Amino acid sequence: MTRVDNPTNLAFRSVLVLLLSAFVLTACGGLLPGGGPPPKLYRLTPKSTFEPNIPTVDWQLVISPPAAQGAIDTTRIALAPSATRIEYYADAGWTDRMPLMLQALILESFENSDRIVAVGRRAIGLRSDYELRADVREFQAEYYKHPGQPQSCAATPVCVDVIINAKLIYTPQRTIVATRDFTGFAPSQIDDVVSVVEAFDIALGSVLKDMVGWTLIEGSRDWLARRAAREE
Repeated sequence: MTRVDNPTNLAFRSVLVLLLSAFVLTACGGLLPGGGPPPKLYRLTPKSTFEPNIPTVDWQLVISPPAAQGAIDTTRIALAPSATRIEYYADAGWTDRMPLMLQALILESFENSDRIVAVGRRAIGLRSDYELRADVREFQAEYYKHPGQPQSCAATPVCVDVIINAKLIYTPQRTIVATRDFTGFAPSQIDDVVSVVEAFDIALGSVLKDMVGWTLIEGSRDWLARRAAREE
């Protein structure tokens, strides 16, 4: 015998299907692209003040995209609860992948110095005399203490650690003129994202200031030596 559903059963099943569909969509919403609230985005600032004795140079410089390990080559803001773990702040991120953000900040800092005839990204094909390559070694907020941190970080819950190795290369001969590690630490008195980002800005700012001055001094020294050698 063929079973015929009465209208009451059909209506009940329709409501049940709709409720189950709504539940599945709600449960999976966080897994779908664009699901959930968007993260709050943060950016850092270029350096605009420098030591008065840095030289003004007439050579051109390109800034290569900095290299970084995968854990920090991301738009996410990294934190380290221990020396061997990397995690990220929830619902927060940089406005761009960290190395690309850093490349822009280095470039803007050189432009703000007003001490160099031309500086640009390597990608645009600018003819250059020197190239600056950066390798980001550390770029995280640290929730543990270690001997490398300054005393100012001792009594604070979080300390931002920025370490960047820079190499200045004379491009016609592809020779390394100078290399140096730049380190910046900044304590955060409050354990929240806004305060930690402010500490990132301070730590990176000291690195950018030193990097710009060092590059102009070392490049000027090498440029003048090469010019003197050609005139002999």
